Amino acid sequence: MTNILDLQNVATQVRRDIVRMTNAVNSGHPGGSLGCTEFMTALFFDIMEHDPSNFTMDGKNSDMFFMSNGHITPVLYSVMARCGYFPVKELSTFRVFGTRLQGHPSTEHGLPGIRMASGSLGQGLSVAIGAAIAKKMDNESNIVYTLHGDGELEEGQIWEAAMYAGAKKVDNLIATIDCNGQQIDGTTDEVLSLGDLKAKWEAFGWTVVELENGNDMQQMLDAFRLAKSFVGKGKPIVILMKTEMGYGVDFMQGTNKYHGVAPSNDELAKALAQLEETLGDY
Repeated sequence: MTNILDLQNVATQVRRDIVRMTNAVNSGHPGGSLGCTEFMTALFFDIMEHDPSNFTMDGKNSDMFFMSNGHITPVLYSVMARCGYFPVKELSTFRVFGTRLQGHPSTEHGLPGIRMASGSLGQGLSVAIGAAIAKKMDNESNIVYTLHGDGELEEGQIWEAAMYAGAKKVDNLIATIDCNGQQIDGTTDEVLSLGDLKAKWEAFGWTVVELENGNDMQQMLDAFRLAKSFVGKGKPIVILMKTEMGYGVDFMQGTNKYHGVAPSNDELAKALAQLEETLGDY
């Protein structure tokens, strides 16, 4: 799928899923999920080479994705369901005890599309590097993708992994940092300033792609395609993606209030009024 309108329609429906899923159980992380909707939609419906009907844990001859900021499962589950990894109606089981759609991704129940448990922040880049090196050893041309929160960069393991990938020239890896400037306790500047991220990643031997507006679908696609043009050229690639937490729902935008707080029934009604039903609710 490459039609911008089609992708935007998917993104709108995904946003409806996000607010409905979190409201239903009064739990979850809608803010970052709404902000990363264009990223997830573009990746799963256009950029990534994958077959949802033929998922394998080893990812042989397929692109792979690891979501390191594992708390934003509402957007991940919605996109996975909408592109065919599991039935859309299963979204109604989000965060219900014992189901496959736990609050953070889990491999316990064998949910197609999930290759690692995540949510303990900072670990996803290390796992992705291992998968990327395995693909090189198997002479595969496929790409490994990861997503991280900017607050997650406060974890030291991220920088150990970044140093390793740059030193070992893991150039079939594209990492993306969701630079929304927000985390659970406030802004990233207030909690622990990240400084010049472009300079830092370049110093670790990465090629940096800067994305000014990750909530613009065309810019998202262009950034992915530019990043892919650097694959195989001796350096891992990172996209520094600026987004707005809560994007698409006016009262949730630009604040950390809804980082881990679900919309109330009244707030859900207001949110849904701003989001047209495009693909059908579950």
